[in-house]
Amino acid sequence: MRALPAGLLALLLTRTLPWGHWWWKALVLGTLNIGAFFPLLFLAAQHLPGGVAATLGAAQPILVALLVVPVLGERLSRWRLTWGIVGVAGVAMVVLGPEAGLDPLGIAAGLLGTASMGLGVVLTKRWGRPPGISSLTLAGWQLGAGGLVLLVPTLLIDGIPAGIDGPAVLGYLWLGLVGGLLAYTLWFGGIRRLPVTATALLGLLSPLVAAGVGVLLAGETFTAVQLLGFALALAAMLAGQVAPRPRIALQRTSQPEGNPIP
Repeated sequence: MRALPAGLLALLLTRTLPWGHWWWKALVLGTLNIGAFFPLLFLAAQHLPGGVAATLGAAQPILVALLVVPVLGERLSRWRLTWGIVGVAGVAMVVLGPEAGLDPLGIAAGLLGTASMGLGVVLTKRWGRPPGISSLTLAGWQLGAGGLVLLVPTLLIDGIPAGIDGPAVLGYLWLGLVGGLLAYTLWFGGIRRLPVTATALLGLLSPLVAAGVGVLLAGETFTAVQLLGFALALAAMLAGQVAPRPRIALQRTSQPEGNPIP
């Protein structure tokens, strides 16, 4: 319900269907980024406290930093891998509490969801998009494909909702249009322009925003440990966007003139 109508709306607006090998690529990406990720995300949220689920999701930058080596042929970025670990630690300090439970099914769902989305992000970067195709079109292809993958299981497990009231309609529109179509359009646009590991680090914003909303709207407060974790996660997210200068370049700039490095 969240993915398929948003995907169909994007196809209606762009009037562009996949072609050639993009039929199966859209299906693979839609399954990884939407069709598998959505149910695993909500399964983890049902079986785990929100803080535990958020911490598992925050591990995605670490996975992406490792996946880019075999999938994209890039060198392992120790810089971004380190900041990914710092980011997970920071998020854990913000959202984990003494009531955190470790339900095995929830842990498995959280880890599989993180792996699915991580691989989907890396493959999205590897395959790019056809010339002239916008981020909205790519988002529509994946939301539509993911929604189709989920259509039959949804009908078999949940059936058709008996009734949806006004607040539920507003929540559905938010999830489908803002949290779905708009968010994924911006996300795929960012993946195209940024290094994929740096893009994955931006996912640390999700649990931090949730914690911030809890303070602003629910009257929650941050402890000193949570404030430190918030600062660590933000620092990791920002530092991960900056690539350190290559060591050889630093050596050349520090070498005196007339004595070049061979």
